[in-house]
Amino acid sequence: MFEAVEALIAEHAALEDVLADPSLHADQARARKVNQRYAELSAIMRAYREWQRLGDDATAARELGADDADFAAEAGQLDERRAVAEERLRHLLIPRDPSDGKDAILEVKSGEGGEESALFAGDLLRMYTRYAEQHGWTTEILDANESDLGGYKSVTVAVKAKGTPAPGDAPYALLKFEAGVHRVQRVPVTESQGRVHTSAAGVLVMPEAEPVDVSIDEKDLRIDVFRSSGPGGQSVNTTDSAVRITHVPTGIVVSCQNEKSQLQNREQAMRILRARLLAAAQEEADAEASDARRSQVRTVDRSERIRTYNYAENRISDHRTGYKAYNLDQVLDGALDPVIESCVAADMASRLEALGA
Repeated sequence: MFEAVEALIAEHAALEDVLADPSLHADQARARKVNQRYAELSAIMRAYREWQRLGDDATAARELGADDADFAAEAGQLDERRAVAEERLRHLLIPRDPSDGKDAILEVKSGEGGEESALFAGDLLRMYTRYAEQHGWTTEILDANESDLGGYKSVTVAVKAKGTPAPGDAPYALLKFEAGVHRVQRVPVTESQGRVHTSAAGVLVMPEAEPVDVSIDEKDLRIDVFRSSGPGGQSVNTTDSAVRITHVPTGIVVSCQNEKSQLQNREQAMRILRARLLAAAQEEADAEASDARRSQVRTVDRSERIRTYNYAENRISDHRTGYKAYNLDQVLDGALDPVIESCVAADMASRLEALGA
């Protein structure tokens, strides 16, 4: 795999020249892509140079170790450190999902369990919001359909990183592992007998698409306006400010009603539509390459669960990786890193196996 580094060194140098050109920043979308690629290659360059340096130091220590036992011992330690650096470099060289550097759009939908499921969807939204805060990301609710008890029948939130994240640290690269059915086992607030109920909520995760990522012909759109429903105040509920956009060729339908103006709701709906179209195009391309992406939720059915949240035992279990911990309260407060890291490690292992590395 390391033979590929020479070509990446040349690409890294070429990107430095591109970044030095002031005209680049006249095109913000292109500048963002160049910066993302440069950050990815810079991480590889640092790991490669560290691997080389440790190799040179170990060779020198072995030569000196012929006359000094301390140098011989140091050579062994350097070899161990170089093995760790080699593994890190190997992981950085694994081909990544092209969307791993993008921001994310999450949709959380209630499923089996009625009002309890909607309340759980609200708990998941809070968990992701707190997780984003801990990573220095910003969140923006694009659309929400609240339930009578304060939960969500559905809610869509955009998660954005500040600046250019390191490879694998962008919102989509980490949050994509949250896609699927999440099952909760607890006593609902609506339960008077204290019985434990099981319900589910579904999470969809898409990379946020830039306008240049997806070409949308206005002729392919059917746009309807209607009166908003639910919480929002007089100006929201008494005017035709809600927007529903149908992308006729694919049948994808997006609606937004959170904002007070029709124009704002249209802009939010277009963001969601671009993300859905990009996700659909990537899924189709991956299927053609016989490398289907990790399955996301199709129906909010408990049989498709990826994770269980057991309140009585304060336990969280990820059924894909076997991860289990008894700190559910902390996870729901945003401490998701260990859970997601287990998914990242499993994904890396499967990619390495596919490469025969």
